[in-house]
Amino acid sequence: MELSLPPKVTPRAFERLGEIGAAAQGKALRIAVEGGGCSGFQYQIDLDAPADGDLILEGSGEKVVVDETSLPFLGGATIDYTEELVGSRFTIENPNAASSCGCGVSFAM
Repeated sequence: MELSLPPKVTPRAFERLGEIGAAAQGKALRIAVEGGGCSGFQYQIDLDAPADGDLILEGSGEKVVVDETSLPFLGGATIDYTEELVGSRFTIENPNAASSCGCGVSFAM
């Protein structure tokens, strides 16, 4: 699998990271793809320090990082932050996902 386009991060996601104070803690939003979940793959979203080999996406003084193994699964994806009646969360719109589960955390290629 080859990375066609890097993932992108919306201004709203960077703004939320600023509200959390991630950069002040020396952390970034880490997006990873792991095997598992009800659809085959699942997203792991954490605050973590950037590591060697990570793709670092920067905006508004904040960072989102993706490890080398996860990059091919996230080519062209959009990382956003949404607020809805049922709650708020970081979301990933992934054009590579053939299907996803109802919770939006796992997907199939």
